[in-house]
Amino acid sequence: MKRLLLWSLVLCTTGVFAQNFQGKAYYQSKTTVDMDSWGRGGRELSAEQKKRIQNMMKSYLEKVYVLNFSQTASTYKEEEKIEAPGQGGRGGFGRMMMGSFTPGPQYKDLRNQLLLESKEFFGKKFLIKDSLQKLEWQMEGETKQIGKYLCFKATALKKVDELDFNSMRPKKQKKDEDKTPEERKKDSIKAENDPFSQVDIPKEILVTAWYTLDIPINQGPGEFWGLPGLILEVSAYKTTILCSKIVMNPGEKEAIEEPTKGKVVTRKEYNEIVKTKMQEMRDMYRGRGRGGRGGRGRG
Repeated sequence: MKRLLLWSLVLCTTGVFAQNFQGKAYYQSKTTVDMDSWGRGGRELSAEQKKRIQNMMKSYLEKVYVLNFSQTASTYKEEEKIEAPGQGGRGGFGRMMMGSFTPGPQYKDLRNQLLLESKEFFGKKFLIKDSLQKLEWQMEGETKQIGKYLCFKATALKKVDELDFNSMRPKKQKKDEDKTPEERKKDSIKAENDPFSQVDIPKEILVTAWYTLDIPINQGPGEFWGLPGLILEVSAYKTTILCSKIVMNPGEKEAIEEPTKGKVVTRKEYNEIVKTKMQEMRDMYRGRGRGGRGGRGRG
């Protein structure tokens, strides 16, 4: 009965909704990290270490995004903000690497089932071109209020990208003191040669979305779409994206255009470029480390 009522509402609202509208939605994205599960050699981080890491990662774990949408296309990008003096040059390499794991500006074309993501990696611009991942949404029949909008719940299983930072979790390992010397040496070499050997990335995760029929379009934040109303909240693994404000038909409309700048690559090709560059950087720093130690020893 609930599902019959839901689809009746869909038909009614879609019929009266304007065809040439445009809207803007603001989303707050927050990712939580379980610091108790991170550490080296099975050792837990101290309270001071946890606090320092959380402060350092806050700009990557808490963001504000803006979704400009019409019925057939949308752009989704981080809200521009002015950095405090001195912040821009801090942790340059770390910022560059984290940027390669977090989403760049995205363009969704529902009519042609196209997803484009702009990325910059080591000074080079890329345009990642993919088909939209179609999720098999299950209507759950639950409702809740988000701001002034009545929202309906839907869930789906989503395939996870191999470099999805938000879904990474540390592998369960024995503590150093419980390992044999051979195991410690083997694990150390493996971690140095392949840092991804220390983390698990699930093949798929459960996504929970809340959408409103008051705005009956198939749009949503990031790569999420495909429900009979605008998605106002998404929870996927340890990330929650929540809409904080919606402006319908804003006075100054931002053009929703397909990006064209950057070398066009597939998601798989881009991931290989990132992994290759990471290996090059590891080899370079490892070589410098050996050279430095050797030089000091000769002195």
